[in-house]
Amino acid sequence: MDPQAVKSDLVLILDFGSQYTHLITRRIRALSVFSLCISGTSPLSSITSLNPKVVILSGGPHSVHSNDSPSFAEGFVDWAQSNGVFVLGICYGLQLLVQRLGGEVRVGEKQEYGRMDIEVEKNCGIFGGKKVGDKQVVWMSHGDEAARLPDGFEVVARSQQRAVAAVEDRGRKFYGLQYHPEVTHSPEGMETLRYFLFDVCGVNAGWKMEDVMDEEIEVINNTVAPDDHVICALSGGVDSTVAATLVHKAIGDRLHCVFVDNGLLRYKERERVMETFERDLHLPVTCVDASEQFLSKLKGVVDPEMKRKVIGKEFICIFDAFAHELEQKVGKKPAFLVQGTLYPDVIESCPPPGSGRTHSHTIKSHHNVGGLPKDMKLKLIEPLKLLFKDEVRQLGRILKVPEPFLERHPFPGPGLAVRVLGDVTEGNALDIVRQVDEIFIQSIKDAGIYDSIWQAFAVFLPVKSVGVQGDQRTHSYVVTLRAVTSQDGMTADWYCFENSFLKEVSQKICNNVRGVNRVTLDITSKPPSTIEWE
Repeated sequence: MDPQAVKSDLVLILDFGSQYTHLITRRIRALSVFSLCISGTSPLSSITSLNPKVVILSGGPHSVHSNDSPSFAEGFVDWAQSNGVFVLGICYGLQLLVQRLGGEVRVGEKQEYGRMDIEVEKNCGIFGGKKVGDKQVVWMSHGDEAARLPDGFEVVARSQQRAVAAVEDRGRKFYGLQYHPEVTHSPEGMETLRYFLFDVCGVNAGWKMEDVMDEEIEVINNTVAPDDHVICALSGGVDSTVAATLVHKAIGDRLHCVFVDNGLLRYKERERVMETFERDLHLPVTCVDASEQFLSKLKGVVDPEMKRKVIGKEFICIFDAFAHELEQKVGKKPAFLVQGTLYPDVIESCPPPGSGRTHSHTIKSHHNVGGLPKDMKLKLIEPLKLLFKDEVRQLGRILKVPEPFLERHPFPGPGLAVRVLGDVTEGNALDIVRQVDEIFIQSIKDAGIYDSIWQAFAVFLPVKSVGVQGDQRTHSYVVTLRAVTSQDGMTADWYCFENSFLKEVSQKICNNVRGVNRVTLDITSKPPSTIEWE
């Protein structure tokens, strides 16, 4: 997706490490305005090349007083001012703006965390739709505060503790909020963002998923020559399926899909997925059984990052071999590989600045982002890499992908390798987790709650516990069940099952899966955990 071709003004977010940054992106897209998020320390050329109408400086865990605190590029303020670009600082972003423009930021006498009332002092600019004295509840999360404002700025709202809550310099189009309008804990936050973008900045809302489809088809056709052939790695998940359908719409039968059985699939996944591809999607798919190849490479590997790297490398070996076979068939070697990489994959594989690393700390390497070998021969086509999961589903509906397929729960690229802790080849761990997962998912479907859950699965723990089954002492494995609700996979809450449901599922697992005598439930949100265990 080319940001320059989007039929709406661009709102660019400079990410300084807030756990809520992606929510700003989503909230703005929900207003039919295209938004992108890049590192807060990106060079000025990366910002200017995108030609944004509005730049938002995100919050972050840093203090502007720290020597290693991240900042926007030199020349950013002059560029924004001379080009009439609106700038909004949120939390740390406000403090950074104040400090860099000559104001003063101090450690607050009273730190402000959680819900707090603010009061409007001036009904202009960002609060132009409010009255003086209006109050609203917002979500605060800061220890530092603006003590002295730069020339041209004025306070337009304060907290109940009289700390600065909102500032603006309308002449230079610089604004700041000391709270997080993007979170649901700020009930009027969405309206504040709406008013700021449309009434203050005059942003044009014209971003639609139909435009994304048309634009991506154009990009694909401009990238792939008329006689080029393309391989698509189909996993059976929503992302790769929508990506394949989109590319197939663009180039037709020059797309060649391959589904790899890597030995890490769910119960009867291969048979079910291939049937769906042939019956409902009419995509040209070749199935490659490479289970022995993958499992032999994974033998003895216990580190989750290494698992992902190994799997990524083997996938590329398979695709290279498939490309060679295809070359013999069509007379030309395929030059491109299609993958269903999503925006959260990109964000999690290259998190925000401030850790002292070139690309900061990696949460996990997605096999289709950080797990690919550098010497890969095929060039990537990633038509979904700037979209969130729910946006991909919207695109899938426009492309007429069957609804049951679109509503499938996400399944990780590395498969069950990240749901079996430790060595996946040890004992019968894979068989156990497949059986447990099948019972769990089928029970969820039977209970009519599958569509209420973002993702559910079973995890095999390399731990044995003592139990009693059939009046005999057992020493068997422990499994855990995981189910979460989410909008985009960036944050998640654990799903609260009825006790009767959990009791029934636990009994089914212990009675039907040999080698398991204890079932646990993961009740951790994201953050602090990730959704997957590895």
